[in-house]
Amino acid sequence: MRYNRPIRLCFVLLFVTSVFSDKLSWSGDAADRCFCKLQGEVDDCSCKVESLDSLNNNKIYPILTSLLSRNYFRYFKVNLKKSCPFWSDDSRCALRDCHVNVCQKDEVPIKIPDVDTHSEKHERNKYLKELNEGKQGFEERCAEERELGALDATISEEKKAEFQTWKEYDETLPLFCDIDDEHSNDMEYVDLLLNPERYTGYKGPSPRRIWRSIYEENCFKPEKNYGYGPDYGKDASIESMFFIAREIWSMCLEKRVFFRLISGLHTSINIHLCDKYLFPAKNGFGQSYWDHNLQEFQQRFDPALTHDQGPQRLKNLYFTYLIELRALAKAAPYLKQKGFYTGDNQEDEDVQKGVNDLLDIIRKFPDHFDESQLFKGNTKEMQQLKSEFVLHFRNISRIMDCVGCDKCKLWGKLQVLGMGTALKILFSGDSMGPDSIVKSQDKDFQLTRTEIVALFNAFGRLSSSIHAIETFRKLAS
Repeated sequence: MRYNRPIRLCFVLLFVTSVFSDKLSWSGDAADRCFCKLQGEVDDCSCKVESLDSLNNNKIYPILTSLLSRNYFRYFKVNLKKSCPFWSDDSRCALRDCHVNVCQKDEVPIKIPDVDTHSEKHERNKYLKELNEGKQGFEERCAEERELGALDATISEEKKAEFQTWKEYDETLPLFCDIDDEHSNDMEYVDLLLNPERYTGYKGPSPRRIWRSIYEENCFKPEKNYGYGPDYGKDASIESMFFIAREIWSMCLEKRVFFRLISGLHTSINIHLCDKYLFPAKNGFGQSYWDHNLQEFQQRFDPALTHDQGPQRLKNLYFTYLIELRALAKAAPYLKQKGFYTGDNQEDEDVQKGVNDLLDIIRKFPDHFDESQLFKGNTKEMQQLKSEFVLHFRNISRIMDCVGCDKCKLWGKLQVLGMGTALKILFSGDSMGPDSIVKSQDKDFQLTRTEIVALFNAFGRLSSSIHAIETFRKLAS
């Protein structure tokens, strides 16, 4: 079949040309559509997008990036073997080196009373009827996901010895709650710098089921039957899970905050995948490489391709950033007195100084989110709403156990735990509001090392997303 070779070569050249033209070109109209509405107030607060861009990109991002490379923050302790509590099989590549497991339920960082839960059988089948489908069509992607999503578990013997001293130090500290998982033999340290959050090839029915489960768990969603929409954007089913922006404004503030937090996290993760995207080798030969994917960004955030929701998704990212920014400001007195122990005195001093510098910048910011607007009054209805708020968040944390890609699971759980820690801070202390704080002397408030590492890294992910938006803005101009 020699006469087919020129045809095949033409197809290869067309494919390569298409890849690079997609990466480098973007019409001015598309750029205007994506970014023209990303300005003004973030909504639900007086802060403006422009103020957060300046604060983050010029002050917070440089310090935070340096801080997160330090030993205290780069090693995250997780359970690598916990099973999914909602369905028995995620239909993905279930190899041992394809899993990074997550925090157990006792590690959910929000203080809530005991709540009646469904039976284990019910919990395991909670999403099966609607979501436990789509078990075909993944074989061809298995090899790619295995390589891109595999966990690099390299930890030196020297570091393992240091971890033991960290454990002994941590066990002398009073804990906010009893975290049984900390003593599990399945808990392992993961080096976050060896496992960066980026494109992994994890796509198709499995991630769609995860996000659909998360949004289904959010009982504060707009009262609307939603499902898989028309083929807009790269991934139609995920695109359709974002509700029409105008509908969220009919909800009360508490429900709207919950929805926007989840949407902001979803947006941040999508930006990371666009910002560090794996491209095929140039000219079809050599090694593939990582770079910004402008077309992928457009497909996820261009209003013309996302039911006009793209700009609101980006604003939800800024809103989530504001929530975690406020949590760090409120916990600043506590964190300044906490101590960041690794056993290396100079390292610990440098980290404490870096944390203090970061917190000083954050506390000087004048437009923090006012959490006192949430759950106003002591009415029975508000108390019930607050209980539902934290219960739903705990269940979302548990859904992270079901992610079928190891690195996706690692970063998903870390960011959910970090967000939960931020909410724990906002709900703690004797009062709520812009001037309220929590201190190390507060007996009812403590943060574990895992919570602190998750909080700073989760905020770092949001910070890097906002920084990446500026990069895409420049590439599109």
